[in-house]
Amino acid sequence: MIEELLPDSVVVVESRGGDEADYAALHPEEEAVVAQAVDKRRREFTAVRACARRAMEKLGFPPQPILPSERGAPRWPEGLLGSMTHCDGYRAAALVRATDLASLGIDAEPHGSLPDGALHSVALPAERERLALLAAGQPGVHWDRLLFSAKESVYKAWFPLTGKWLGFEEAYIDLHQDSGTAQHGRFRAELLVPGPLVGGRRIKHFEGRWIVREGLVTTALTVPHP
Repeated sequence: MIEELLPDSVVVVESRGGDEADYAALHPEEEAVVAQAVDKRRREFTAVRACARRAMEKLGFPPQPILPSERGAPRWPEGLLGSMTHCDGYRAAALVRATDLASLGIDAEPHGSLPDGALHSVALPAERERLALLAAGQPGVHWDRLLFSAKESVYKAWFPLTGKWLGFEEAYIDLHQDSGTAQHGRFRAELLVPGPLVGGRRIKHFEGRWIVREGLVTTALTVPHP
């Protein structure tokens, strides 16, 4: 699904829960990261890295360990950048040569409502008003979960460019449906704090796409070079 949201230069590898990727071998450095982890966390960690290494091979790079930074973001081999996501029953990695894009972010979530009370922690007042309008027109989409996923993709694209945290309240997401369907569309993320510098140009917003299918909501965005 996610590959439909990204340009052809990006290689996406996905797996479903129970795939053999859940049990793939880890590099020793990665093994140390999850040595004390519960089985669910270990399987997610392992499977999403198996996806990433398959994507590396498709791009002509030898498989390498993918270790988390202090804030959890993956550290990619020189010449590559990417993003990973996992939720119950689904894992995906999207990789691209660093010469083709400045950054990217992907996210997948179960297509269901956010827990009670969570929306106020995630959404700005104007975003909640927008979600109410969208839900009135298309009640079959869990717009609150879609908003959360879009903000996760924004953060994953933001962090490699800045090395800084981005709070939910620091980006305004405007969701749009594609004409004639409620199942996919686009979003625009207006950054409410100074954006990253990319090639000497200040980025003020990100553009992304979303799709709802097979019980999942997925979002993705790319940041091009100037």
